[in-house]
Amino acid sequence: MTAAPSAARPTADTARDRLVLPLDVGDLAAAEAMMAMVGEWFGVAKVGMELYAEAGPAAFARFKDLGYRVFADLKLHDIPNTVRRAARAHGRHGVDFLNFHTAGGLDMMRAAVDGLREGAADAGLAPPVALGVTVLTSDPDASAFPARLQVAVDAGCDGVVCSALELRAARGAGMTAMVPGIRPAGAAADDQARVATPTTAIADGATWLVIGRPVTAAADPAAAAAAIHTEVATALGG
Repeated sequence: MTAAPSAARPTADTARDRLVLPLDVGDLAAAEAMMAMVGEWFGVAKVGMELYAEAGPAAFARFKDLGYRVFADLKLHDIPNTVRRAARAHGRHGVDFLNFHTAGGLDMMRAAVDGLREGAADAGLAPPVALGVTVLTSDPDASAFPARLQVAVDAGCDGVVCSALELRAARGAGMTAMVPGIRPAGAAADDQARVATPTTAIADGATWLVIGRPVTAAADPAAAAAAIHTEVATALGG
């Protein structure tokens, strides 16, 4: 299996560094098999609610052991104390990214960021990237975005999760951006309402691109991944 080079802090220097694969494909064995097919082109493994429900923190450990960066896409949202404690635990697990719903408000978001950094420090690890989820890309109404972006900024997040349509505002506020809803030209939007191509998202300032079903549901996932990687590398000028 192709493994990503290890790093204490996530970077986005190459096309592979920027590509994030959602592993919502079944259990841990199925997720590992999918990553084996496309890991040459995708450097970040996204462990969302589906895989986390199947495998728990073992999924983080497995993909870290294989050398990938891990995005814990768990969208924490609860009272501040609960979120702080959960974030601290995930920080100790060594995830590279963790996200929280900015709709939870400023106190919750500050608790989340603090807890994540405390957990990483407890484990002797570099702080992960704390991401504020703004408006889901399945929602056609992004009117809440400006207020939620400000919450992420005020809470001390490193970046936000947003659609490509909000990228210029996010980058203008000094935020890195994890961007779902990415679809190659001509691909089905599925349940995504606010989408963009990889080329457009890179041009508008995306840091990381989350691209799932166009790869995982493709007849040939490796060929789909290679084509997307080529498009992103070209957009980056590489």
